[in-house]
Amino acid sequence: MRRNDDTSMLEKVMLILQTFRTAGGPQRLADIARSTHLPKSTVHRLIQPLLDLNLLQRVDGGFALGLVLFELGELVPVKSQLRQAALPFMQDLFAATHQTVHLGVRDGYDVVYAEKIHGHGGVDLPSRIGGRLPLTCTGIGKALLAFALPEVLDEVLGQPLRRLTPHSITDLDLLKDEVSRVQTAGVAYDREEAAVGGCCVAAPVLVSGVAIAALSVSVPVAQFQPARLGPAVRTAALGLSRKLNRLW
Repeated sequence: MRRNDDTSMLEKVMLILQTFRTAGGPQRLADIARSTHLPKSTVHRLIQPLLDLNLLQRVDGGFALGLVLFELGELVPVKSQLRQAALPFMQDLFAATHQTVHLGVRDGYDVVYAEKIHGHGGVDLPSRIGGRLPLTCTGIGKALLAFALPEVLDEVLGQPLRRLTPHSITDLDLLKDEVSRVQTAGVAYDREEAAVGGCCVAAPVLVSGVAIAALSVSVPVAQFQPARLGPAVRTAALGLSRKLNRLW
């Protein structure tokens, strides 16, 4: 019985911490209670030990994630190894385009952004480091799907397709055709599917033939030039792939 109680408590703590992923910033107690569907009294009781352990910290009007989580996050392999290997290629890609460059990995049905270099395009992008977006609405996500293991592709395509903008692909046959084109070309596109006014070009980072990450360049729709951006992104992704295949 005690084990069930402990599990229940840990699940509630994870619910509380996960709300900061969605919110992307500080939250009030009432916000956390509403997002987790937990009673305010329960949230208040669980927040205190999180504060004591520096997993959360007090900020004006509410709470924010603590430094301990930041320090632990820096030790996660995707940050400490993949990010370190990818940064020189991302910087080269930024120097060539002066646009926003992303590094993303797959987690379930989402892209998680491991690194981002902000460009000069001025488009308001929904991506942020540590944030996530649906695989099917992003160039990085399509690149990851196209070169994932077959069972991963089947599982993702078996889920309802989410819509972020009026341009998001929600028809399964259209998405399958899109993935097939990515497999042939080695480059994926997002045409205002994640954010109105923004487009991106992405390419997979392959280790032993399987995508373990992807790189992308995001631009305002008026500057979307696939013929120019595609080779630059693909060259960077191929360079990172070669480096990781030597390291791993």
